[in-house]
Amino acid sequence: MMLDDFFSPYLVPTDSKKGKFNMDVLVSINCITYNHENYIADAIESFIMQKTNFDFEIQIGEDCSTDNTRTIVQKYASMHPGKIKLITSEKNVGARQNSMRLRSNAKGKYIAICEGDDFWTDPYKLQKQVDYMESNPECSMCFHAAEIVEESGTPTKEFVRPYQQTCKSPIEDIISGGGGFCATPSILYKKKFMEDPPEFYKNAHVGDYPMQMIVASQGYAYYIDEVMAAYRAGGHSSWTSKLNSGVNVVDKKIKVKQGDIKLLNEFNHYTYNKYESVIENTIMLREFEILLLENRINDIKKSKYKVFYDNLSIKEKTKINSKFFFPKIYSTIVELKSYGKLKIKR
Repeated sequence: MMLDDFFSPYLVPTDSKKGKFNMDVLVSINCITYNHENYIADAIESFIMQKTNFDFEIQIGEDCSTDNTRTIVQKYASMHPGKIKLITSEKNVGARQNSMRLRSNAKGKYIAICEGDDFWTDPYKLQKQVDYMESNPECSMCFHAAEIVEESGTPTKEFVRPYQQTCKSPIEDIISGGGGFCATPSILYKKKFMEDPPEFYKNAHVGDYPMQMIVASQGYAYYIDEVMAAYRAGGHSSWTSKLNSGVNVVDKKIKVKQGDIKLLNEFNHYTYNKYESVIENTIMLREFEILLLENRINDIKKSKYKVFYDNLSIKEKTKINSKFFFPKIYSTIVELKSYGKLKIKR
């Protein structure tokens, strides 16, 4: 089934008398959401507050939430006909497919990303990014700093800030930095570079990381050293929370590292080995991280991975060695710390 076949019937608003979508939008704001009833209003309000000298559309991909997320989005769509578009379906399609159907339906030259549990904090965010990209057509992606906030929205005073100044971002930094190098709600990119993405993107274990590498390889990425978005940490439906909770956490983390390695090899092939050096080094780092997760400290100290171990801080080395030589004591300390955090939260 083609994407258009299953999401077109669910576009909102459907009543043309209430509002008509502008076909000349410059930016499509793509927001995927699932079970974000406590956050989605913050995201939508931050889109609506954008002050621009160009037209933009807001696309909300609601993935069959089991809470009131869809109801909230429908309310906003009815309040802003011709501006907010709800795209959904009769069954859950997952984050990747949700993102792809939004992109397929987007009318803008540029796509701005913000998931339903994050939000923007600067009303001129889009204008600043578009101004640069329109003046520098060789730029394929623009991103900026973001503040990490708690689930409640309270600032943590921690930031996703890869550089200390506004600058071009070498693709090597994006490759080695992983998917978290660029804060997701900060990204604006040219839609044309993802209209027909390579097969490895569709099959990758994550979406942001390959997208960033693919788009950056088509021109260059530009970083604006201004905090213009908030990244919500610890949300119950976030990818990180799911990764760090439940059973077999270590196994899940190992699979993610293995997925990164597979992705990097495929990206290396896609770019005809142009970035082979940084890719090989990043793969080696992922292999080192897998050895750490498997608690194979002796293998690390006697192999090519020792260089990564030597670069760790004394605190990190102490933690690793404690886990290896005194596993029971280490586990007890971790449990006590977790219990203490739970008591404080209560």
